[in-house]
Amino acid sequence: MKTAFVSSIFLSLVWVTGSSALEIKPPSGVRPVFTKAGDEYPFDTGVMRGTLRAAGKSLGLTGVIDLATGAKISRANGLFSHYRLLDAETRYGIAAWDWPSTARLLDNGAVEVRWTADAAHPFDMTAVYQWASPDTLDLATTVVAHKALRRFEVFLASYFEGFPAVFGYGKTGLVEGTKSMGDWLAFPRDDAATAMISDGRWQRPPHPVAFKPVMPYAGALGMRRDAKTGLVGLVMAQAADCFGVLMPYGEEGHRSIYLSLFGRDFKDGETATARSRLVIGRDLTDKRVIELYETYQKINTP
Repeated sequence: MKTAFVSSIFLSLVWVTGSSALEIKPPSGVRPVFTKAGDEYPFDTGVMRGTLRAAGKSLGLTGVIDLATGAKISRANGLFSHYRLLDAETRYGIAAWDWPSTARLLDNGAVEVRWTADAAHPFDMTAVYQWASPDTLDLATTVVAHKALRRFEVFLASYFEGFPAVFGYGKTGLVEGTKSMGDWLAFPRDDAATAMISDGRWQRPPHPVAFKPVMPYAGALGMRRDAKTGLVGLVMAQAADCFGVLMPYGEEGHRSIYLSLFGRDFKDGETATARSRLVIGRDLTDKRVIELYETYQKINTP
């Protein structure tokens, strides 16, 4: 019995620290879950730990740590954080960060966040965060329009700590975003998406930005690499739900990747959902990164 007790402790330590020696993986089909602690939703997947909605704020995943190395993964404004809300004529508030929201833990260990229409936001928005595996988070963002919206966009932001190299997925493969290309870079889905990114929405204050189209994307995929730790951050979406993958050049201070979700007209009363995925991997080849993206395109996320 003593042997069994010691073994149990050892296995638990291996799981929590993420040690590669005799690494213990969760049983097939078992997904990590969020837990509830006051207004926050902590998680420990065995690969990383952190908090969703720290201090009750809708800033996505913050305080994210890689368990194998102790390296920080996220910055203060989080990973998979709903940021600017835009359409052809209007910027709705400053950010979804500042729009009051509520959240609840679902029976399956996912977290549902809700924003309710008000005088400044003529639509409801819901976001469901759910772990697909210890290194993969799925997000479904649903909008219900309460008036007609033209070329509506939800700008989903991810801010990484470290990760100095950034890539978009262009027709020639993964393309590194360098300073020589410009400060703010865009990989639009097509000509219509290029026109949408350039329709004036990004000049609305505060913090106007001029995004420079690099090339049409081959897929709604952005990547950041950190050679020091071997960590790779992948931000992707269902291509039909995402009209652009945007980013600053690699070493620019934001260390971010953005997904421009929806990019479509809504009729009054219409509902639509955009699906996206975050993967934190290690030592992934470009070929493997593209395989992970292509696999994601073939499945239906929650």
